[in-house]
Amino acid sequence: MHHLALLCLLLQLGFELSTSSILRVVPGSSLTLPCFPSQTHFIGGAVTWNYNGGDISEFPAEQSDPGAVIIKDKSLNIIHVTPANMGLYECVVKEHNIEWKKKYTIEVDVSSDYIIKMNQGSMVYLPCHRPSFSQANTYAHWFKETGGGERRELTPVEVSKTGERLEWFYSDPSSNDQTITLKELGEMDAGIYYCESAKGERFNTITLIVDVAPTAPPHSCSGFTTAWEPCQEETSSISASILKESMTEFSMKLYSHISQLKSSANLLFSPISISGIFSNLLLGARGDTRRVIEAALCLPHDFHCVHSQMKRLKENLLASLKIASQIYYNPYMNLSKSFTNQSVEFYNAEAVMLQNSSEENTEMINSWVAKHTNNKITHLVDSVPSETQLILLNAVYFNGQWKTRFDSHVKRSQFTKLNGDLQTVPILYSSKYLVSMQYVPELKAQVARFPLTGETSLYILLPRTHLLPDLQMTEMHMTDATILQMVKLLKSAYTQRVEVTLPRLKLDVQTDMKTLLKKLDLSSLFEDANLCGLYAEDKVILNDARHKAFLRLTEDGVEASAATSISLYRTFNSFSALRPFVLLIWSDQADVPLFMGRVTEP
Repeated sequence: MHHLALLCLLLQLGFELSTSSILRVVPGSSLTLPCFPSQTHFIGGAVTWNYNGGDISEFPAEQSDPGAVIIKDKSLNIIHVTPANMGLYECVVKEHNIEWKKKYTIEVDVSSDYIIKMNQGSMVYLPCHRPSFSQANTYAHWFKETGGGERRELTPVEVSKTGERLEWFYSDPSSNDQTITLKELGEMDAGIYYCESAKGERFNTITLIVDVAPTAPPHSCSGFTTAWEPCQEETSSISASILKESMTEFSMKLYSHISQLKSSANLLFSPISISGIFSNLLLGARGDTRRVIEAALCLPHDFHCVHSQMKRLKENLLASLKIASQIYYNPYMNLSKSFTNQSVEFYNAEAVMLQNSSEENTEMINSWVAKHTNNKITHLVDSVPSETQLILLNAVYFNGQWKTRFDSHVKRSQFTKLNGDLQTVPILYSSKYLVSMQYVPELKAQVARFPLTGETSLYILLPRTHLLPDLQMTEMHMTDATILQMVKLLKSAYTQRVEVTLPRLKLDVQTDMKTLLKKLDLSSLFEDANLCGLYAEDKVILNDARHKAFLRLTEDGVEASAATSISLYRTFNSFSALRPFVLLIWSDQADVPLFMGRVTEP
């Protein structure tokens, strides 16, 4: 019994576990050496890493030099292994009375012959490891074969001397590791390299293969210069229905992407302005570029009637929405006649020459935008770079008056923000406002429809609470199908006298168009666009994209405007919206959305 107690005491004093691994790697590899036997043991234990019996100082995590040893998340990382990293690495974890040891023996293959294949433009490490008996206080000699038995000696510079392509990996002539680095590889760098001692003793031979990217074919618009195909169904209700459905789907897709970019801030944009400018650009798009723009706009491929239907939509909206388009181009650019003619025919977009200076062009464009947004947007572009070849512009202006008026005297109340804070704001109030109102289960929101002049309506979607998850729940369920169902439901719902409270609003929001276009899978417009229907002599790509929107909610009604540019380069008895909500201005006549937004802080 005495012996058993003694054994238990010894077990309490300490218990050690240990494992060991041997890893053989080639120079340039990257290694991660985990310390723990699993993710569930020794989580709170103190961790120590040793190298060849000595402590390893913890390096900053951002260090990324070749051969650097970095301890991160209790694992040891070696960036681009070199022969100098060979040896025994040991991780020791102590927790309570248990000690865990994990050992790694790293062996670096320093054989004398290598074949290295690298991509053009990259950086390569050419390894050279000389034996200890050959060590001298001078650098090794590096050579490259030049053909016919000839060779050329290389002259690497020390690492501290920047701007050179060929450098020593270590600035230490006495080191066994005499590796060099060669930056910005080109086709001429391919060949056989070797390093030697001063006495001609060869340490390493490396065959370097440089994988050269294929040369891009010369620009050609052959077969892509014909005009946009004519629509064979000018008066077809089917074509009108296709455009309406596509625009609604596009609008909901835009809202989804923009709301992710701004997860809790105010947002406002005009889907009809954005779609209008890219429909205009579509006139000049060919091949894959035409397909990606059609897909982004949610249009069927080869929907020839898109432009004639966009023209018809603009005519139908004249009573409620003013839409204007314009083209500015470099006078040395021979724009396609078919593109300019069809831009005027379908979008009333005249082609105007750019001026000689950036300041003149900036003023000209911002003045045009101000004019067509009733001076609500006066600054869309900051500058027009001299290399700009083409700018497409679209501006929309909306002014809808309330069918039922609010009280004229100003009142104030408290708006509950997403974090629960209360903000005192001026409000629009009516104790007996005539409104259609329904709880829409598919949207998890109470929705009210406010009729406006010009056969338009303002829809406000009020989530269940002021909290962000409920706002996100409503936004997540906003699809073209649920929104069309909501509009149909509210149009047929009976109106009732309701106490209504809305915040007075003034929103002025700019959208990050470059990020938005990437989310719409339109990145190729910035890189390799086929716009042969617009300009056939050379390749042009998208250089910049801007979108600004303005909205004001007053006792008079709803006033909203937006401008878009792209540059080409060479059950409830009351309805109180005093918490975050989604808003939607809808054309009842055309049955498409005109503006969309979110209010989290009036």
